[in-house]
Amino acid sequence: MFRWLIKISLQIIPRHHLHRIAHFCLRIISPFMRGHTVEDPISGITYRRLLPYGRVHSRANVLAPDSLSLERHRTCWLFLKNKTDFFNARLRFLHLAPEYCFLKIFKSLSNLDYVTADLNSPWADIHLDVHNIPFEDGSFDALMANHLMEHVEDDHQVLCEFYRILRPGGWALFMIPLDISSTTTLEDTTIVTPADREKYYWQKDHLRLYGLDFIQRLEKVGFIVSAEKYAEGLGAERIARYALNPDEYIFFCRK
Repeated sequence: MFRWLIKISLQIIPRHHLHRIAHFCLRIISPFMRGHTVEDPISGITYRRLLPYGRVHSRANVLAPDSLSLERHRTCWLFLKNKTDFFNARLRFLHLAPEYCFLKIFKSLSNLDYVTADLNSPWADIHLDVHNIPFEDGSFDALMANHLMEHVEDDHQVLCEFYRILRPGGWALFMIPLDISSTTTLEDTTIVTPADREKYYWQKDHLRLYGLDFIQRLEKVGFIVSAEKYAEGLGAERIARYALNPDEYIFFCRK
């Protein structure tokens, strides 16, 4: 029954409104799912299994009911914790398209000057167009933009803006929907209808489907890029424990 309710909700309720009610509803469901098989490293809560997620192609065992984290969020959390100084360095940090699962924790970190931004997200402190970011050059030590680049009209302009607002030595973290079987990004001006975008770009509001040449797009604006399947390196036991996707890439970029 829980799986059916989640699937129907994802199909009929707009995402921003869904986030407003999902946390309350899933906290009610959560006690019935507790166990010791799967752990959400963000909340530290353990479950028998996680909930399914996906508007079109539902994935089993991915949505943690207390934090609302998905595979990519848990992978990102582990990367930030184990491979960056995010949790202890003094950073002015810009979080674009802020994910609900991170908000309270990131806001509570005394080492961060934490700024959230998006075009229309209800969770954002500042509403802005990432094609023309209203911050001066070198305003931030670090930024993160996950599953944002596939939505923007001109991704080169947006990446230039991200590079511009970072201080020298600063870093940026990106995660994207990625076709790991393709070396080139699919970006076709004839693909315009929601149905075609869903078919070719995996979601009706996506404007492209990135291939592995996303690395070159990052390098073109000046970033020094490290791309890795971080979860894959954690080993099968921890992949299963944290319900991760071993094929998901993290793009970690330095200015």
